Amino acid sequence: MSSHIANICFDAHDPYAQSSWWNNVLDDFTLGPDDAPGDEECGLEGPNGQALLFLKVPEGKTVKNRAHLCLVSAQQDRDAEVQRLLDLGAAMYDDRRLPDGKGWAVLQDPEGNEFCVLRSDAERAADQPSPAGQG
Repeated sequence: MSSHIANICFDAHDPYAQSSWWNNVLDDFTLGPDDAPGDEECGLEGPNGQALLFLKVPEGKTVKNRAHLCLVSAQQDRDAEVQRLLDLGAAMYDDRRLPDGKGWAVLQDPEGNEFCVLRSDAERAADQPSPAGQG
């Protein structure tokens, strides 16, 4: 027997605002159809039954997350995705991008939760040596 993840929960002052913000970040998730401003919990429904759930709590975030999401853009490179997220209201927390193009960026969502932006699949594939004799 084993378990599966029903949802990933985040504490939030404003669950609806947080779920709306993350809805703009994630392409393949949608807002819960019954979620509304002022709700105690709001969520995003994703592919294959995945879900992100935002739960109202009275206290603010005070220390580093013990778990976080790592994002990879399917449409653009890491740096363009970082800029898109900053334009949506994320904040740079720790820029771990390296001069050689490797590394990642640690951002914060509007309530201060950290998340990472990794290099795209295409960027990582470009670093792989080609098999012997194939150029």
